[in-house]
Amino acid sequence: MQQTRLDIARIRAARRVIDPVFLDTPLYRCEALEPGLGCAVSIKLETANPVRSFKGRGTEVVASLLAEHGPRAVVCASAGNLGQALAWSGRGRGLDVTVVASRFATVAKLDRIRALGATLELVDGDHELARERAADIARYDGIRLVEDSLDLETCEGAATIGLELLELLEPKGQQAEQTELAELAELTALTGTAPPFDTVLIALGGGAMATGVGHVMKALAPGVEVICVQPLGAPAMTRSWHSRHVVTTDSTDTIADGVAGRRPIPAVLDDLLLVADDAVLVREESIIAGMRMLLDHASLVVEPSAALGIAAVLEDRDRFAGRHVVTIVCGSNVDVDAYQGWVGHHR
Repeated sequence: MQQTRLDIARIRAARRVIDPVFLDTPLYRCEALEPGLGCAVSIKLETANPVRSFKGRGTEVVASLLAEHGPRAVVCASAGNLGQALAWSGRGRGLDVTVVASRFATVAKLDRIRALGATLELVDGDHELARERAADIARYDGIRLVEDSLDLETCEGAATIGLELLELLEPKGQQAEQTELAELAELTALTGTAPPFDTVLIALGGGAMATGVGHVMKALAPGVEVICVQPLGAPAMTRSWHSRHVVTTDSTDTIADGVAGRRPIPAVLDDLLLVADDAVLVREESIIAGMRMLLDHASLVVEPSAALGIAAVLEDRDRFAGRHVVTIVCGSNVDVDAYQGWVGHHR
């Protein structure tokens, strides 16, 4: 595999500094979903933690480094999940956390950021305006700017999800930290051992989770297909992947606010080009149908971004027929009223 910015040794090291509450999340076959999707489906559930999303994996790495080396103040832009995670990780390490978000972000996410003790600044625009304001604060106040997906800590923290997926390959009783890279590579490449799944479906926004998990798959289980999924109403990174250069959009129009970026980061796109096998766009009605399926058949209340993998299967059943896919259910921070409006009238 060509070299990305990520490193397997650092990803393994990241796992040792992440609070265990974010690690070893459930991975299970969800047979109740399978008749409606036409393929075997396993769920990697990233919602059963204090911030209800995978973002805590990355912010734990960021906060641990800041606590050791400084500075003690940090700012980020967030659609909600990163801000909650950074507030949680920073609070436990005595960091002063500021989060910049759109005034139109999900209210439940904003309320939780405040409850976790962070300073919350709202802007009258979308996430891209929040990114600009966060950069200004960092520059003017001389504090650390955390840029999701650009900062390697966020990518390599998310990449620990991939390590946990591939623990299925290891000899019984061994943990990922105890297995050397060369041993696992030999196990997969020389003996032909492979995970029971052949596809990983990953929600695509800024790219931290996609590049992180994708890097682990391509380094240690290259036979697994890595498919990134993004809403049709927020297509910038997917269009960039297909064009092989950054493509921006003027606006977004999707309920999946967690992945609604307009300006991909060039360095992140470069990594994504090396680790993703495909990037697909899905319609809003498919996202809602995916949310409804996860509720009805897995008793999971998820935010729209977390249903993107299911939406991708719904839109292309022939592609996935007979396969075994893993979908990463990446967050459950959702406004209750909005959620009921999306799924409640169709059950």
